Amino acid sequence: MSDRHPLFKPLVFVGGIVFGLGLGFSHMARPEVVLNFLQFDDLGLPFVMFGAAIVSGIAFAVMPRLLDRAPLTGDPYERRLKPFDRNVLIGGAVFGVGWGISGICPGAAYASLGTGNITILWALAGMFLGAYAQGYWRSRRQRRDTAATGAD
Repeated sequence: MSDRHPLFKPLVFVGGIVFGLGLGFSHMARPEVVLNFLQFDDLGLPFVMFGAAIVSGIAFAVMPRLLDRAPLTGDPYERRLKPFDRNVLIGGAVFGVGWGISGICPGAAYASLGTGNITILWALAGMFLGAYAQGYWRSRRQRRDTAATGAD
């Protein structure tokens, strides 16, 4: 997009570095830590997640009161709610199963790769393949639905 502030991409890059450092320092980029959490052996993960949620929540509450628009994009601050539907439930369940099998979520997978965990490439390949398959399935379904309604 040409209407974005010139510092938008560098700031996103810096945000990614901070996110990766946070995951690395908290050991959340290690699949065994995530699997220990899922087996209720190590409850450090919820503290990291809640800490991040608190900081984000404060920022989302304070920023719209300080500025009427996002400084780098110029977009107005607004809530964008996604409806809670069948797709959210199915996607969440599938995501949870994948998280439990691999021991890693997408953001942490990249950070895990950065810590030298080369075997995480298998999980990343699976994530890309799963996302591609879902996108392919959804586009075929939309074409079919469009063809069916257009024939009426």
